[in-house]
Amino acid sequence: MAPGHVDVRVARGADGTIRIDAGPGLRRVEAYGDAVAAGPAFTRAVLDVAGAVLTWPVLGDPGMPSAEVHDAGRAQQWVWALYGERVAAAVHDCAAGQAGHADARVTAEVTALAGAAARLGLGHWAARWWPTSYADGIPALEPDLLGLELAALTHRCQQLFDDEGDQPDDCVDQLIEEHRAALDPLIQWWRATPQSADAARQLEGVLRLIDDAADSAGLDGPALRHLHSSLEGRGPGAAPVDLGALFARRAGYALAAGEQLVTGGRVIARGSGVNDWRRYPPGFVDATENAVSWTARALGTLRRIEVEALADPAAPTTGIPLVAEVQVNGGGPHRVPLTRRDDLWTGHSDLSSDLPAGVSAPRIEVGVLLPGFDPGPGTPGESDGRAERDAVRALARRRLAVAARPPAYDASPHGSCSAPFLAETAATATDEDY
Repeated sequence: MAPGHVDVRVARGADGTIRIDAGPGLRRVEAYGDAVAAGPAFTRAVLDVAGAVLTWPVLGDPGMPSAEVHDAGRAQQWVWALYGERVAAAVHDCAAGQAGHADARVTAEVTALAGAAARLGLGHWAARWWPTSYADGIPALEPDLLGLELAALTHRCQQLFDDEGDQPDDCVDQLIEEHRAALDPLIQWWRATPQSADAARQLEGVLRLIDDAADSAGLDGPALRHLHSSLEGRGPGAAPVDLGALFARRAGYALAAGEQLVTGGRVIARGSGVNDWRRYPPGFVDATENAVSWTARALGTLRRIEVEALADPAAPTTGIPLVAEVQVNGGGPHRVPLTRRDDLWTGHSDLSSDLPAGVSAPRIEVGVLLPGFDPGPGTPGESDGRAERDAVRALARRRLAVAARPPAYDASPHGSCSAPFLAETAATATDEDY
């Protein structure tokens, strides 16, 4: 993030919440926990910090975050370091209820913490919303590699967090423990990279932050001891490594490998459903727009619908109650259980009561969701998110294209928000046919 200044608005709401708005004017407002931001949830990065929630747009320049401050006392430990002293003073005055300070425009400083926090927020966004798609040619990000870089970034941004235990993004020790399997491959990558290369500096920076974070958290184990000893004395460079082999992922699959559920019968209608990423966890369904398809058949007097959804290669094969939600001619939703078969989620259900024999051109809407996780289909008149999903896919392709190129002399520093994550660089080295 380039040095400079940004005008922000600091305002206190009727409930005492203080909003720091660093973005353009809000469009339709959608709630995300304590945060308020424009557009679908997958178009913004969100970070829970001490006394507040920070949000950034991911489509376009993330810039400075907006903030919903619900505890100004706790937030003051980082507001000055993130936005500068003038914003910190405005937040203090708003919280104190001083006359004339309930709504103020002040100039924020673009600080080093702001840049690191933006990158951390984007990393959490990538872990949740990265549009992995075999059909669209967008490879997955290796989760252990991304998790370790998130651990490093979280440690770098510790000023944003406190010890109250209500900030799920303050999870350095959990990230290291959960993703330590990538430590040895990461060390191999670093040792095989020429010390003069920008990638070597990025790799070493991540490894040193992880080492320091593990030491601070009292973590131990062979992988962490190997990390510490490697950093103590790197020695001569190792032989070049194949990143695709170091961070191997599950192979691709044929798109037409699913089992046909019903044979025979007359096809009444067929079409594509809505693939709303918000309605199921990451890694369940291929992120392509046309991942969900359906066919309505007449089998004598019986009316049946079959649903198929392209599975993400990492999707679990058992124990997941993924369902298709079917609506016929504007009627109530009907849920169809889906089962993982090879590369597809498949299921079928009787629709005789919803689809009488005399109906020749039914209007059928189909979506896929995980009960208990699904926030709902949205409100009437709300955009279905197709344009925003297309924009996210375009963003992923741009970032992968940058990651695949040797860094230019004027490239963004590796710690900036626009610089590729290590997992993005590794994804471009895969041999899979994405």
